[in-house]
Amino acid sequence: MLQPTRTKFRKAHKGRIHGKASRCNFMNYGAFGLKAISPDRVISKQIEAARVALTRHMKRQGRVWTRMFPNIPVSKKPVEVRMGKGKGSPEFWACRVKPGRILFEIDGVSEQIAKEALYKASAKLPIKTKFIKRFT
Repeated sequence: MLQPTRTKFRKAHKGRIHGKASRCNFMNYGAFGLKAISPDRVISKQIEAARVALTRHMKRQGRVWTRMFPNIPVSKKPVEVRMGKGKGSPEFWACRVKPGRILFEIDGVSEQIAKEALYKASAKLPIKTKFIKRFT
């Protein structure tokens, strides 16, 4: 699973996801892509599950680009622990996704296979997504 090798701070604030994506909002690599429509946090396990579903459906043909990286540590307190006594330890890594961000790009397969593969990948993600094509 994806996680940064080192970070400046061990824990992060929860924060809110406001506005539309200003980066990664245009297709750069592939011919087909998966675009986020709703905002949410996508954790590293979900990114990996979507990537596996994508590559399995494509039968390892073509090329896949993942345009998101989980760089936010999400902390969690243990089960059945009373309130207080500080913040919990980091449990997993997440990526804050704004609407309009390109999540995956693929190339080297037909449009029908790309559409089905990206649909299967979107089922593994907690956000609403949309299939897009590059116009050249």
